[in-house]
Amino acid sequence: MAGGRWNYPGTAIVYTSATLSLAALEFLFHLGQHEIPRDMVSVPADIPDSVARTALVLEKVPERDWRRYPPLAGLCDMGRRWVESMDTAVLHVPSAIIPTERNYLLNPAHPVFREIQVGPPEPFSLRLVTPRH
Repeated sequence: MAGGRWNYPGTAIVYTSATLSLAALEFLFHLGQHEIPRDMVSVPADIPDSVARTALVLEKVPERDWRRYPPLAGLCDMGRRWVESMDTAVLHVPSAIIPTERNYLLNPAHPVFREIQVGPPEPFSLRLVTPRH
């Protein structure tokens, strides 16, 4: 339904992060401080070694300002080409928030996507503001 940094609306991609802390930062980037839900959950996933992955090489990204918001169309073109190629079920991309950290894009249409082990949702909370004493 919605697009993202690496996909246009209508191109199915599951966005995940290497760590829960990065996933939280990625989520919070799109919210205002007073929009943080109190009933958040995290969903763990394990990508077996048998699932092939592609690592995006930043030097090959045609957009010099790839971290800008809103994202540039060239990044969505790259994501669309990856999905359509069906080469791998997982694409490693740098986080626009912390470029040395990695997000993992998952192609749900890829035949080996079903090998990714998705765990049950687990309650998750954040404390972002120090209480006043």
